[in-house]
Amino acid sequence: MTHDETTRDATRVLKLNDLLQIRDWHKQLSWQPFFPGVETYRLYETGPDGPRASLLRFAPGGRVPLHEHTGYEHIVILEGAQVDENSRAAAGAVIINPPGTSHSVLSEGGCIVLAIYEKPVRFL
Repeated sequence: MTHDETTRDATRVLKLNDLLQIRDWHKQLSWQPFFPGVETYRLYETGPDGPRASLLRFAPGGRVPLHEHTGYEHIVILEGAQVDENSRAAAGAVIINPPGTSHSVLSEGGCIVLAIYEKPVRFL
C-alpha cells in the first residue's frame, strides 16, 4: 500500500506516496459513498466549520450537485477530467474556487481529484 491509514488522525502527519500515479493504487483506499457516481476518501477534517481535504473518485457520469463555496476550494485533477459551468479540466490542472462562487461538477469519463476546502461547501 502506498499510504498509511493510521495517519488519518489530525494530530499526525499524513503522507500519500505516488499521488500522481493514483490510478495504480486507488482501489486500495476505503472509499465511501458521497453522491451517486462519486465516492470520497477523507484525508482530514477539523470540525463542522473547519478546513478539510478529501480525494474524490468520480465514476463515468458521476456528478456533484450545485454547491456554494463558503471558503476557498482547491481542486487538483489527478486522473481523468471534469467539467463545470466555468471550464473543463484534465489531469494536472489546478482549480481554485473563491468564497461566494458556486458550481456543479460532472465527470463524463470518470476522474480522481484532490479537494482541499478552507471551509465546508453549502449544497444548494
